[in-house]
Amino acid sequence: MRLRALLENDALGLRLLGGEDELDRTVRGVMTTDLKDPSRYLSGGELVLTGLAWRADPSDAEPFVRILASAGVAALAAGEAELGDIPDDLVEACSRHRLPLFAVNESVAFATITEHVVRQVSGERAGDLAAVVDRHRRLMTSGPAGGGPEVVLDLLGSDLDLRAWVLSPTGRQIAGAGEPLEPGLAATLAGEHLAATRTGRRGPHRLSAAGATYSLFPIRNTGRGAAPASRDVRETVLSDWLLAVEADAGDWPAARLDLLQGVTQLIAVERDRRDAARTVRRRLAQEVLELVQTGAAPAEIAARLRVAAPVLLPGLGTAPHWQVVVARVEWEQEAGQSPAVDGGPVAQALLEEILVDPATVGAESADRIAVAHSGDEAIALVPLAAGPLPDSEDEGPATALGLHADALLAAVRAPLSAGLSDDGRLTLGVSAAVASAEGLRGALEEARHARRVAAARPGRVCAAGHHELASHVLLLPFVPDDVRRAFTARLLDPLRDYDRRHRAELIPTLEAFLDCDGSWTRCATRLHLHVNTLRYRVGRIEQLTGRDLARLEDKLDFFLALRMS
Repeated sequence: MRLRALLENDALGLRLLGGEDELDRTVRGVMTTDLKDPSRYLSGGELVLTGLAWRADPSDAEPFVRILASAGVAALAAGEAELGDIPDDLVEACSRHRLPLFAVNESVAFATITEHVVRQVSGERAGDLAAVVDRHRRLMTSGPAGGGPEVVLDLLGSDLDLRAWVLSPTGRQIAGAGEPLEPGLAATLAGEHLAATRTGRRGPHRLSAAGATYSLFPIRNTGRGAAPASRDVRETVLSDWLLAVEADAGDWPAARLDLLQGVTQLIAVERDRRDAARTVRRRLAQEVLELVQTGAAPAEIAARLRVAAPVLLPGLGTAPHWQVVVARVEWEQEAGQSPAVDGGPVAQALLEEILVDPATVGAESADRIAVAHSGDEAIALVPLAAGPLPDSEDEGPATALGLHADALLAAVRAPLSAGLSDDGRLTLGVSAAVASAEGLRGALEEARHARRVAAARPGRVCAAGHHELASHVLLLPFVPDDVRRAFTARLLDPLRDYDRRHRAELIPTLEAFLDCDGSWTRCATRLHLHVNTLRYRVGRIEQLTGRDLARLEDKLDFFLALRMS
C-alpha cells in the first residue's frame, strides 16, 4: 500500500505534517516503539508509530529521526495524546531527512492503525490471512462471539496449514489450535525463547525438539494502552508471550515472515486487553496490602477483604481463607552497567503467571489472583474457598487446600532459569492459610521470612513455605510494644547514636547486609561501596553491639530488631 492511502481513511485520524512529495512510498509493515534507538527492530518500509515517550528534550528528535531514515522506514506517525501538538523540533528533523510525518489524533488507538495496515499489506501480498484481520474485532472481545487468539490460530491452520500455539514465559498454553502441546515440550520452547531473548538474538528463534522444528516469535505489548517500550530486555522478558509455530521459518520468504509478524501484533491486542482486566485486582491487592503494612485495625482490613472476595471468588457464599505469597526478582549489576531494573513490577507480572495452574489453558485463568508490589517485592493475596486448612505438601500448586512452595515452581523452574540467565534470581515465600483479617499481617511476615529462607539457598529459582519456619516468625506482629522497644533498643540504639554523631549509616548498612543474605559483593554493589569500606562498617557494628554477623543467631536477632523497630 502507498502512504497516501492512509490519508484517505478518515477513521485513522492521521494528519500530514510534512513529506507531501514522498506519499508514493510503499508501506510494507507497521511497528510501534518508544525506544530511542529502535534500529535493531527495523527492516525498512515500516510505518513507525510512537507515543513520544522517548523524547526527554528537543535535542532527542534529530538522532531518533536519523535512525529511522537510515533504516529506510516509510514514514513516522506520532501520537498527540502525550504532548498535545507534535513538537516543532520533530517536524523540522523529519523535514531535513525527507521522512513523511503524520500526527495521530489522541482519540485513535495505535491498534486501529496497526489493524488497517496489516489488513492492506497482507491482502496485497498474498490474501491468505485476510480472514484473520477481518476478524480482528472479534479477537478483542471476551464474549461468546469472540474467541481471542484462537481465532487467529485456527485460521493459520486452515489457510496456511500451520500448527501454532501462544505460550506464556513459563510454557503455559494461552491458546492453541488443535491438540495442545505436551507440557514438557512447551516448557522447553519457552526456555529456548527466553534464553535467545536474553542473548539479544532477533526472532524468530528456531529449535528442533520432539522430532519437529519450531519457530518462536515474540509477542509484545504495542497498543496505545501499553506501557512505554522497555529499554532493558530484563523488564519484560519474564512476562512477554510468544508464538510457537511448528515449521522452520528459516525456509520462509520475507513476505510470509512479515505476515506472521503481523499476526503477533494482532495477538498482542489480546495481551493488552488481559492486562487491562487485571487492573481492578491489582488495585484491590494494593489497598489491602497498604492497610496491613500500616497497621490498620483488623475490622478495616476485613471490610476491604469483603469487597475483594466477590471479585476474586464470584459466587462464593462464605468468607474464604487467604494465603500470602511474596516474590522477588533481583538482577546483579556489574560496575559500569546502567541502573538496575526495578524488580517490583517484574516480580508482579511473573507472580501472576506462576500462581496459575500450569495445566490451565487460556488468558483468563488468573482472574482470581490479586498481586501488588511494594518496593522490590511482589505480594499476592490468594483466596481459598472455605474448608480445611492445608496440612500436606502433596497437593498441586493451586487447590482448595492452598498453595505449596515447591509445587509452585516445579513446572516453571527450567524456563524461568533460562530467562534469568546468569544475572537474575527469583525467590519466593508462601505463608500458611489464615481465616481472618487478624492473621493477615502475620501471614505477610511469614511469607517474607520464608522468601528469605529461599534466598539463602543456591540456585536461580528457589522457594520456601511456612512449614520451614520457626513459630516465632508468625508471632512477631503480636509482640507487645514494650517488649519490642526493649529488644530493639538493646541492639539498635548504639548504632543509631553512632550514626547521629558520625553520619556513618550503620543502620542502612546493616539492613542492606541482611537483605543481601550476607553477601559482601552484592551488598557493596547495592550500597555503591568498596568491599573494604563495607567490611569496616560491619566491623564497627559488631564492635558497638558485641555481636558477630557471621553467626546465624546474631543475624536473626538483628533481623527481628529491624522488623520490630
